[in-house]
Amino acid sequence: MKLLQIITTGGTIDKIYYDEKSDYQIGEPEIGRILDDMHVAFRWQIQPLLRKDSLQLTEADRELVRRAVEASDAEHFLITHGTDTMVETARVLQGMSDRVVVLTGALNPARFIGSDAVFNIGCSVGAVQSLPPGVWIVMNGRVWDPDRVRKNRSENRFEAIE
Repeated sequence: MKLLQIITTGGTIDKIYYDEKSDYQIGEPEIGRILDDMHVAFRWQIQPLLRKDSLQLTEADRELVRRAVEASDAEHFLITHGTDTMVETARVLQGMSDRVVVLTGALNPARFIGSDAVFNIGCSVGAVQSLPPGVWIVMNGRVWDPDRVRKNRSENRFEAIE
């Protein structure tokens, strides 16, 4: 892997809690801080593209993500994304046979103790280096085909579609 191109779109992974307002807002991308803290041994570049909750993403936003991947010379992509509509965005990205694209996110903000963000990013970094070209979702310690997974909101996890 020459370079890992990281595209950020917002979502819970980047949310910050504002106590005075009792409100969550999407802040700066957290993935750069996480990778720095982990002293990773590969080159990476962050492209902050959107700062939205995934429930607010439009088809135009998803096309913007696709165009960003298509416009890059990189072969390996990690996209941080909100979990509620991650599958929909992954499906829009399908069909790029010369790139490995992994989408991941977090069910709790990266800044929270006990967040799954660091685990999901670590799994995604390993996956993006070892998977064949295609579009993949990495959540809950598993690699998913976007056509065979869904988010189970009541269980707050991803699961296979039977």
